[in-house]
Amino acid sequence: MSSISPQEIKQEFLKSKTGIAGIIILLSLIMISIITIITIPIETFQEWNNPEKWISYPKVAIPVWVNLFMIEKIPEHEILDSPNIQTNSNGELFLTSHQFGVNFDYDDFPNDFIYIFSSEYSGSPILEISVIRPDGMKLELISTSLPHTNSKIIHSERIFSTDGSIKKNLLLQSEKFSFNLDNLSSEDIVFSKSESNDPLKGNYIFSIDTFSINAQPQSLESKFIIGGKAFGIMGTDELRRDLAIGLLWGTPLALFIGLVVSIASVVMGLLYGVYAGFKGKKTDETMMRFNDVIYALPALPFLIILSVTISNSIFVMVGFLMIFGWVGIAKVARSMSLQIKTRGYVDAANMMGQKDSKIVLKHILPQLLPYAFASIAISVPAAITTEAGLSFLGLGDPSFPTWGQILHDANTFGASARGLWWWIVPPGVMVAITGLAFVFIGNALDAIVNPKLKR
Repeated sequence: MSSISPQEIKQEFLKSKTGIAGIIILLSLIMISIITIITIPIETFQEWNNPEKWISYPKVAIPVWVNLFMIEKIPEHEILDSPNIQTNSNGELFLTSHQFGVNFDYDDFPNDFIYIFSSEYSGSPILEISVIRPDGMKLELISTSLPHTNSKIIHSERIFSTDGSIKKNLLLQSEKFSFNLDNLSSEDIVFSKSESNDPLKGNYIFSIDTFSINAQPQSLESKFIIGGKAFGIMGTDELRRDLAIGLLWGTPLALFIGLVVSIASVVMGLLYGVYAGFKGKKTDETMMRFNDVIYALPALPFLIILSVTISNSIFVMVGFLMIFGWVGIAKVARSMSLQIKTRGYVDAANMMGQKDSKIVLKHILPQLLPYAFASIAISVPAAITTEAGLSFLGLGDPSFPTWGQILHDANTFGASARGLWWWIVPPGVMVAITGLAFVFIGNALDAIVNPKLKR
Protein backbone atom coordinates (compact mmCIF):
# COMPACT_ATOMS: atom_id res chain seq x y z
CA MET A 1 0.00 0.00 0.00
CA SER A 2 1.67 3.20 -1.19
CA SER A 3 1.35 6.38 0.85
CA ILE A 4 -0.84 9.14 -0.62
CA SER A 5 -0.34 12.71 0.53
CA PRO A 6 -3.34 14.87 1.51
CA GLN A 7 -2.58 17.19 -1.42
CA GLU A 8 -2.77 14.29 -3.88
CA ILE A 9 -6.05 13.13 -2.35
CA LYS A 10 -7.48 16.65 -2.69
CA GLN A 11 -6.41 16.93 -6.34
CA GLU A 12 -7.85 13.54 -7.23
CA PHE A 13 -11.06 14.20 -5.30
CA LEU A 14 -11.70 17.49 -7.12
CA LYS A 15 -11.60 15.56 -10.41
CA SER A 16 -14.45 13.30 -9.23
CA LYS A 17 -17.90 14.55 -10.26
CA THR A 18 -19.66 12.26 -7.78
CA GLY A 19 -17.37 13.47 -4.99
CA ILE A 20 -18.15 17.12 -5.76
CA ALA A 21 -21.89 16.33 -5.89
CA GLY A 22 -21.64 14.63 -2.50
CA ILE A 23 -19.86 17.64 -0.98
CA ILE A 24 -22.50 20.04 -2.36
CA ILE A 25 -25.33 17.93 -0.88
CA LEU A 26 -23.50 17.62 2.46
CA LEU A 27 -22.87 21.39 2.67
CA SER A 28 -26.58 21.98 1.97
CA LEU A 29 -27.54 19.61 4.80
CA ILE A 30 -25.09 21.32 7.17
CA MET A 31 -26.53 24.73 6.22
CA ILE A 32 -30.07 23.45 6.88
CA SER A 33 -28.94 22.14 10.27
CA ILE A 34 -27.36 25.46 11.26
CA ILE A 35 -30.43 27.45 10.18
CA THR A 36 -32.70 25.02 12.05
CA ILE A 37 -30.75 25.26 15.29
CA ILE A 38 -30.63 29.07 15.08
CA THR A 39 -34.18 29.86 13.92
CA ILE A 40 -36.40 27.16 15.43
CA PRO A 41 -36.65 27.48 19.23
CA ILE A 42 -35.32 24.50 21.14
CA GLU A 43 -38.61 24.48 23.09
CA THR A 44 -40.44 23.52 19.89
CA PHE A 45 -38.14 20.57 19.46
CA GLN A 46 -38.57 19.53 23.11
CA GLU A 47 -42.39 19.72 22.84
CA TRP A 48 -42.63 17.55 19.74
CA ASN A 49 -44.92 15.11 21.59
CA ASN A 50 -46.85 17.70 23.60
CA PRO A 51 -50.42 17.89 22.15
CA GLU A 52 -51.04 21.29 23.78
CA LYS A 53 -48.25 22.81 21.68
CA TRP A 54 -49.97 21.93 18.39
CA ILE A 55 -53.63 22.48 19.31
CA SER A 56 -53.88 25.55 17.04
CA TYR A 57 -52.69 23.63 13.97
CA PRO A 58 -54.93 21.62 11.62
CA LYS A 59 -55.05 17.84 11.53
CA VAL A 60 -53.50 16.05 8.47
CA ALA A 61 -53.38 19.27 6.42
CA ILE A 62 -51.84 19.17 2.96
CA PRO A 63 -48.88 21.49 2.11
CA VAL A 64 -49.99 24.96 0.96
CA TRP A 65 -47.94 24.86 -2.25
CA VAL A 66 -50.27 22.17 -3.60
CA ASN A 67 -52.72 25.00 -4.33
CA LEU A 68 -50.36 26.19 -7.08
CA PHE A 69 -51.17 23.05 -9.09
CA MET A 70 -54.89 22.75 -8.37
CA ILE A 71 -57.81 24.19 -10.32
CA GLU A 72 -59.98 24.42 -7.19
CA LYS A 73 -58.08 26.02 -4.33
CA ILE A 74 -58.07 24.27 -0.95
CA PRO A 75 -58.72 26.52 2.10
CA GLU A 76 -55.48 27.35 3.90
CA HIS A 77 -55.25 27.26 7.68
CA GLU A 78 -54.81 30.75 9.10
CA ILE A 79 -53.77 31.68 12.65
CA LEU A 80 -54.52 35.38 13.24
CA ASP A 81 -52.94 36.76 16.40
CA SER A 82 -52.68 40.50 15.68
CA PRO A 83 -56.20 41.94 15.93
CA ASN A 84 -57.18 45.53 15.32
CA ILE A 85 -58.11 46.67 18.84
CA GLN A 86 -60.57 49.47 19.50
CA THR A 87 -61.72 50.70 22.91
CA ASN A 88 -64.62 52.94 23.89
CA SER A 89 -66.25 53.99 27.14
CA ASN A 90 -69.59 55.56 28.02
CA GLY A 91 -69.60 56.40 31.69
CA GLU A 92 -69.34 53.14 33.60
CA LEU A 93 -69.69 50.97 30.47
CA PHE A 94 -66.50 49.89 28.66
CA LEU A 95 -66.35 48.35 25.19
CA THR A 96 -63.29 46.56 23.83
CA SER A 97 -63.45 45.34 20.24
CA HIS A 98 -60.95 42.95 18.62
CA GLN A 99 -61.32 42.73 14.83
CA PHE A 100 -59.74 40.08 12.61
CA GLY A 101 -59.70 40.47 8.83
CA VAL A 102 -59.82 37.31 6.72
CA ASN A 103 -59.33 37.26 2.94
CA PHE A 104 -61.16 34.09 1.89
CA ASP A 105 -60.43 33.16 -1.74
CA TYR A 106 -60.97 29.40 -1.89
CA ASP A 107 -63.33 27.00 -3.63
CA ASP A 108 -64.22 24.96 -0.54
CA PHE A 109 -65.40 25.69 2.99
CA PRO A 110 -63.01 25.80 5.96
CA ASN A 111 -63.03 22.98 8.50
CA ASP A 112 -63.99 25.27 11.41
CA PHE A 113 -63.11 28.51 13.13
CA ILE A 114 -61.91 28.99 16.71
CA TYR A 115 -61.49 32.03 18.95
CA ILE A 116 -58.85 31.65 21.66
CA PHE A 117 -58.55 34.29 24.34
CA SER A 118 -57.19 34.99 27.78
CA SER A 119 -58.11 38.09 29.78
CA GLU A 120 -57.83 39.53 33.27
CA TYR A 121 -61.04 41.04 34.66
CA SER A 122 -63.41 41.38 37.59
CA GLY A 123 -67.18 41.32 37.51
CA SER A 124 -68.98 39.52 34.69
CA PRO A 125 -68.12 40.89 31.19
CA ILE A 126 -70.28 40.08 28.17
CA LEU A 127 -68.55 38.57 25.11
CA GLU A 128 -70.16 38.89 21.68
CA ILE A 129 -68.79 37.53 18.40
CA SER A 130 -70.11 38.63 15.02
CA VAL A 131 -68.93 38.61 11.41
CA ILE A 132 -69.39 41.03 8.54
CA ARG A 133 -69.30 39.15 5.22
CA PRO A 134 -68.07 40.39 1.82
CA ASP A 135 -71.71 40.93 0.72
CA GLY A 136 -72.28 43.30 3.68
CA MET A 137 -74.41 40.83 5.66
CA LYS A 138 -73.76 40.84 9.41
CA LEU A 139 -74.21 37.59 11.32
CA GLU A 140 -74.37 37.39 15.11
CA LEU A 141 -72.48 34.27 16.17
CA ILE A 142 -72.57 34.12 19.97
CA SER A 143 -73.28 36.20 23.05
CA THR A 144 -72.14 34.87 26.40
CA SER A 145 -71.12 36.14 29.81
CA LEU A 146 -67.76 35.27 31.30
CA PRO A 147 -67.65 33.65 34.76
CA HIS A 148 -68.55 36.14 37.50
CA THR A 149 -65.86 37.15 40.01
CA ASN A 150 -65.58 39.84 42.68
CA SER A 151 -61.79 39.97 42.48
CA LYS A 152 -59.49 40.07 39.49
CA ILE A 153 -58.87 36.71 37.82
CA ILE A 154 -57.29 35.47 34.59
CA HIS A 155 -59.76 33.54 32.44
CA SER A 156 -58.76 31.52 29.36
CA GLU A 157 -61.20 29.91 26.94
CA ARG A 158 -61.62 28.50 23.44
CA ILE A 159 -64.83 29.10 21.51
CA PHE A 160 -65.32 26.63 18.64
CA SER A 161 -67.59 26.95 15.62
CA THR A 162 -69.01 23.55 16.62
CA ASP A 163 -70.56 25.19 19.71
CA GLY A 164 -74.32 24.54 19.63
CA SER A 165 -75.06 28.15 20.59
CA ILE A 166 -73.42 29.43 17.39
CA LYS A 167 -75.47 27.09 15.20
CA LYS A 168 -78.64 28.08 17.07
CA ASN A 169 -77.96 31.79 16.58
CA LEU A 170 -77.29 31.28 12.87
CA LEU A 171 -80.54 29.36 12.39
CA LEU A 172 -82.41 32.25 14.03
CA GLN A 173 -81.06 34.45 11.19
CA SER A 174 -82.03 31.99 8.42
CA GLU A 175 -84.32 34.59 6.76
CA LYS A 176 -81.14 36.21 5.40
CA PHE A 177 -80.55 33.12 3.22
CA SER A 178 -82.68 31.78 0.39
CA PHE A 179 -82.02 28.08 1.10
CA ASN A 180 -82.36 25.63 3.99
CA LEU A 181 -79.59 25.85 6.63
CA ASP A 182 -80.61 22.89 8.80
CA ASN A 183 -78.09 20.39 7.46
CA LEU A 184 -75.17 22.80 7.21
CA SER A 185 -72.39 23.34 9.75
CA SER A 186 -71.80 26.77 11.30
CA GLU A 187 -68.72 27.46 9.17
CA ASP A 188 -70.58 26.45 6.00
CA ILE A 189 -73.36 28.94 6.81
CA VAL A 190 -70.93 31.78 7.60
CA PHE A 191 -68.90 31.29 4.41
CA SER A 192 -71.70 30.46 1.95
CA LYS A 193 -73.48 32.74 -0.50
CA SER A 194 -76.91 34.00 0.53
CA GLU A 195 -78.60 32.51 -2.54
CA SER A 196 -76.77 29.14 -2.78
CA ASN A 197 -74.64 26.75 -0.79
CA ASP A 198 -71.39 27.77 -2.51
CA PRO A 199 -68.35 29.46 -0.89
CA LEU A 200 -68.55 33.25 -0.83
CA LYS A 201 -65.15 34.72 -1.64
CA GLY A 202 -63.92 38.05 -0.33
CA ASN A 203 -62.97 39.86 2.88
CA TYR A 204 -64.56 38.83 6.16
CA ILE A 205 -64.28 40.81 9.39
CA PHE A 206 -64.76 38.84 12.62
CA SER A 207 -65.45 41.16 15.55
CA ILE A 208 -65.14 40.12 19.20
CA ASP A 209 -66.75 42.71 21.47
CA THR A 210 -66.34 42.65 25.25
CA PHE A 211 -68.70 44.77 27.41
CA SER A 212 -67.79 45.41 31.03
CA ILE A 213 -68.86 47.72 33.85
CA ASN A 214 -66.57 49.92 35.97
CA ALA A 215 -63.29 48.30 34.83
CA GLN A 216 -61.95 47.45 31.38
CA PRO A 217 -60.67 43.84 31.01
CA GLN A 218 -57.01 43.43 30.13
CA SER A 219 -56.45 41.16 27.13
CA LEU A 220 -53.55 38.74 27.57
CA GLU A 221 -54.17 36.67 24.44
CA SER A 222 -56.51 37.07 21.49
CA LYS A 223 -56.24 34.70 18.57
CA PHE A 224 -58.64 33.77 15.77
CA ILE A 225 -58.12 30.58 13.77
CA ILE A 226 -59.66 29.68 10.43
CA GLY A 227 -59.36 25.91 10.22
CA GLY A 228 -58.14 25.16 6.73
CA LYS A 229 -57.17 21.96 4.94
CA ALA A 230 -53.70 23.17 3.84
CA PHE A 231 -50.92 24.40 6.10
CA GLY A 232 -47.18 25.00 6.04
CA ILE A 233 -44.50 23.89 3.61
CA MET A 234 -44.83 20.19 4.42
CA GLY A 235 -48.33 19.90 5.91
CA THR A 236 -49.26 18.38 9.27
CA ASP A 237 -49.78 14.91 10.72
CA GLU A 238 -52.57 13.24 12.69
CA LEU A 239 -51.34 14.90 15.91
CA ARG A 240 -51.43 18.37 14.24
CA ARG A 241 -47.63 18.68 14.31
CA ASP A 242 -45.95 20.81 11.65
CA LEU A 243 -44.00 18.26 9.61
CA ALA A 244 -41.64 20.94 8.29
CA ILE A 245 -40.31 21.40 11.84
CA GLY A 246 -39.86 17.64 12.21
CA LEU A 247 -38.05 17.35 8.89
CA LEU A 248 -35.76 20.29 9.66
CA TRP A 249 -34.86 19.03 13.15
CA GLY A 250 -34.34 15.57 11.67
CA THR A 251 -31.43 16.92 9.59
CA PRO A 252 -29.01 17.80 12.45
CA LEU A 253 -30.14 14.67 14.31
CA ALA A 254 -29.35 12.47 11.30
CA LEU A 255 -25.94 14.09 10.81
CA PHE A 256 -25.22 13.75 14.54
CA ILE A 257 -26.14 10.06 14.59
CA GLY A 258 -24.34 9.25 11.34
CA LEU A 259 -21.12 11.16 12.02
CA VAL A 260 -20.76 10.22 15.70
CA VAL A 261 -21.36 6.53 15.04
CA SER A 262 -19.13 6.37 11.95
CA ILE A 263 -16.22 8.38 13.43
CA ALA A 264 -16.28 6.47 16.71
CA SER A 265 -16.59 3.10 14.94
CA VAL A 266 -13.73 3.84 12.53
CA VAL A 267 -11.44 5.13 15.31
CA MET A 268 -12.17 2.09 17.50
CA GLY A 269 -11.78 -0.36 14.64
CA LEU A 270 -8.62 1.31 13.37
CA LEU A 271 -6.86 1.28 16.74
CA TYR A 272 -7.99 -2.25 17.53
CA GLY A 273 -7.02 -3.70 14.14
CA VAL A 274 -3.68 -1.89 13.86
CA TYR A 275 -2.61 -2.94 17.35
CA ALA A 276 -3.61 -6.57 16.74
CA GLY A 277 -1.74 -6.69 13.43
CA PHE A 278 1.34 -4.99 14.85
CA LYS A 279 1.64 -7.20 17.96
CA GLY A 280 0.92 -10.44 16.07
CA LYS A 281 1.19 -13.97 17.54
CA LYS A 282 -1.09 -14.77 20.50
CA THR A 283 -2.20 -11.18 20.98
CA ASP A 284 -3.36 -11.00 17.37
CA GLU A 285 -5.05 -14.40 17.59
CA THR A 286 -6.94 -13.54 20.78
CA MET A 287 -8.06 -10.12 19.59
CA MET A 288 -9.24 -11.43 16.23
CA ARG A 289 -11.24 -14.27 17.83
CA PHE A 290 -13.04 -11.68 19.98
CA ASN A 291 -13.60 -9.63 16.82
CA ASP A 292 -15.11 -12.70 15.12
CA VAL A 293 -17.53 -13.22 18.02
CA ILE A 294 -18.84 -9.63 17.75
CA TYR A 295 -18.90 -9.89 13.96
CA ALA A 296 -21.00 -13.07 14.13
CA LEU A 297 -23.74 -11.43 16.19
CA PRO A 298 -26.81 -10.48 14.10
CA ALA A 299 -26.70 -6.70 14.53
CA LEU A 300 -30.31 -5.67 13.81
CA PRO A 301 -32.08 -8.37 15.92
CA PHE A 302 -29.60 -7.74 18.72
CA LEU A 303 -30.22 -3.98 18.55
CA ILE A 304 -33.97 -4.63 18.71
CA ILE A 305 -33.55 -6.79 21.83
CA LEU A 306 -31.30 -4.21 23.49
CA SER A 307 -33.71 -1.36 22.66
CA VAL A 308 -36.63 -3.25 24.19
CA THR A 309 -34.89 -4.54 27.31
CA ILE A 310 -32.50 -1.70 28.22
CA SER A 311 -33.54 1.66 26.76
CA ASN A 312 -34.76 3.24 23.54
CA SER A 313 -32.90 6.49 24.23
CA ILE A 314 -31.25 7.89 21.12
CA PHE A 315 -27.93 8.16 22.96
CA VAL A 316 -28.07 4.51 24.05
CA MET A 317 -28.89 3.58 20.44
CA VAL A 318 -25.84 5.52 19.23
CA GLY A 319 -23.72 3.56 21.72
CA PHE A 320 -25.12 0.24 20.48
CA LEU A 321 -24.43 1.20 16.86
CA MET A 322 -20.81 1.98 17.78
CA ILE A 323 -20.41 -1.46 19.38
CA PHE A 324 -21.46 -3.23 16.18
CA GLY A 325 -19.86 -0.81 13.74
CA TRP A 326 -16.14 -1.22 14.43
CA VAL A 327 -15.55 -4.94 13.76
CA GLY A 328 -15.40 -4.76 9.97
CA ILE A 329 -13.03 -1.79 10.10
CA ALA A 330 -10.79 -3.69 12.52
CA LYS A 331 -10.35 -6.62 10.10
CA VAL A 332 -9.26 -4.40 7.24
CA ALA A 333 -7.01 -2.29 9.49
CA ARG A 334 -5.30 -5.46 10.78
CA SER A 335 -4.50 -6.69 7.28
CA MET A 336 -3.05 -3.29 6.36
CA SER A 337 -1.04 -3.21 9.58
CA LEU A 338 0.48 -6.62 8.80
CA GLN A 339 1.79 -5.22 5.50
CA ILE A 340 3.08 -1.92 6.87
CA LYS A 341 4.95 -3.40 9.86
CA THR A 342 7.26 -5.32 7.49
CA ARG A 343 8.64 -2.13 6.00
CA GLY A 344 12.13 -0.92 6.69
CA TYR A 345 11.31 2.22 8.64
CA VAL A 346 9.18 0.19 11.10
CA ASP A 347 12.08 -2.27 11.61
CA ALA A 348 14.43 0.68 12.10
CA ALA A 349 12.12 2.18 14.72
CA ASN A 350 12.06 -1.16 16.53
CA MET A 351 15.84 -1.37 16.49
CA MET A 352 16.07 2.16 17.90
CA GLY A 353 14.00 1.00 20.85
CA GLN A 354 10.92 3.11 20.22
CA LYS A 355 7.80 2.15 22.18
CA ASP A 356 5.10 0.12 20.44
CA SER A 357 2.55 2.88 20.97
CA LYS A 358 4.82 5.44 19.30
CA ILE A 359 5.49 3.16 16.34
CA VAL A 360 1.76 2.54 15.87
CA LEU A 361 0.78 6.21 16.18
CA LYS A 362 3.71 7.67 14.21
CA HIS A 363 4.51 5.13 11.51
CA ILE A 364 1.44 2.94 10.91
CA LEU A 365 -1.75 4.91 11.64
CA PRO A 366 -0.85 7.87 9.38
CA GLN A 367 -0.63 5.43 6.45
CA LEU A 368 -4.24 4.36 7.14
CA LEU A 369 -5.79 7.82 7.41
CA PRO A 370 -6.94 8.01 3.75
CA TYR A 371 -8.70 4.66 4.22
CA ALA A 372 -10.16 5.94 7.52
CA PHE A 373 -11.71 9.00 5.85
CA ALA A 374 -13.26 6.85 3.12
CA SER A 375 -14.60 4.42 5.74
CA ILE A 376 -16.16 7.24 7.77
CA ALA A 377 -18.00 8.56 4.72
CA ILE A 378 -19.23 5.10 3.71
CA SER A 379 -20.31 4.20 7.28
CA VAL A 380 -22.57 7.24 7.80
CA PRO A 381 -25.52 6.04 5.62
CA ALA A 382 -25.57 2.68 7.41
CA ALA A 383 -25.89 4.38 10.82
CA ILE A 384 -28.65 6.72 9.60
CA THR A 385 -30.69 3.96 7.93
CA THR A 386 -30.28 1.64 10.95
CA GLU A 387 -31.63 4.32 13.29
CA ALA A 388 -34.45 5.03 10.83
CA GLY A 389 -35.25 1.32 10.64
CA LEU A 390 -35.36 0.91 14.43
CA SER A 391 -37.49 4.05 14.80
CA PHE A 392 -39.84 2.84 12.06
CA LEU A 393 -40.32 -0.39 14.03
CA GLY A 394 -41.28 1.69 17.07
CA LEU A 395 -38.01 1.09 18.92
CA GLY A 396 -36.55 4.57 18.52
CA ASP A 397 -36.64 7.50 20.91
CA PRO A 398 -40.13 9.09 20.55
CA SER A 399 -38.97 12.36 22.13
CA PHE A 400 -36.75 13.15 19.12
CA PRO A 401 -38.34 14.04 15.74
CA THR A 402 -36.06 11.88 13.61
CA TRP A 403 -37.06 10.95 10.08
CA GLY A 404 -37.51 7.33 11.15
CA GLN A 405 -39.84 8.41 13.97
CA ILE A 406 -41.93 10.46 11.53
CA LEU A 407 -42.25 7.42 9.26
CA HIS A 408 -43.20 5.28 12.26
CA ASP A 409 -46.01 7.70 13.17
CA ALA A 410 -47.15 7.72 9.54
CA ASN A 411 -47.31 3.92 9.55
CA THR A 412 -49.14 3.87 12.91
CA PHE A 413 -51.90 6.19 11.67
CA GLY A 414 -52.22 4.51 8.25
CA ALA A 415 -50.94 7.43 6.22
CA SER A 416 -50.23 5.26 3.18
CA ALA A 417 -53.75 3.80 3.03
CA ARG A 418 -55.26 7.27 3.52
CA GLY A 419 -53.16 8.81 0.74
CA LEU A 420 -51.30 11.21 3.04
CA TRP A 421 -48.20 11.27 0.83
CA TRP A 422 -46.75 14.45 2.40
CA TRP A 423 -46.32 12.50 5.64
CA ILE A 424 -44.37 9.65 4.01
CA VAL A 425 -42.42 10.91 0.98
CA PRO A 426 -40.40 13.86 2.44
CA PRO A 427 -38.74 11.96 5.34
CA GLY A 428 -37.99 9.04 3.01
CA VAL A 429 -36.46 11.39 0.46
CA MET A 430 -34.35 13.10 3.17
CA VAL A 431 -32.97 9.74 4.34
CA ALA A 432 -32.11 8.85 0.74
CA ILE A 433 -30.49 12.23 -0.05
CA THR A 434 -28.36 12.20 3.12
CA GLY A 435 -27.22 8.65 2.47
CA LEU A 436 -26.49 9.48 -1.17
CA ALA A 437 -24.25 12.42 -0.19
CA PHE A 438 -21.98 10.23 1.94
CA VAL A 439 -22.02 7.37 -0.57
CA PHE A 440 -20.81 9.77 -3.28
CA ILE A 441 -18.05 11.10 -1.02
CA GLY A 442 -17.06 7.64 0.21
CA ASN A 443 -16.91 6.11 -3.25
CA ALA A 444 -14.80 9.01 -4.54
CA LEU A 445 -12.33 8.65 -1.65
CA ASP A 446 -12.30 4.86 -1.93
CA ALA A 447 -11.38 5.07 -5.61
CA ILE A 448 -8.42 7.28 -4.65
CA VAL A 449 -7.00 5.32 -1.70
CA ASN A 450 -7.71 1.82 -3.02
CA PRO A 451 -5.04 0.87 -5.60
CA LYS A 452 -7.21 -1.85 -7.17
CA LEU A 453 -10.04 0.59 -7.80
CA LYS A 454 -7.61 3.13 -9.22
CA ARG A 455 -6.35 0.63 -11.77
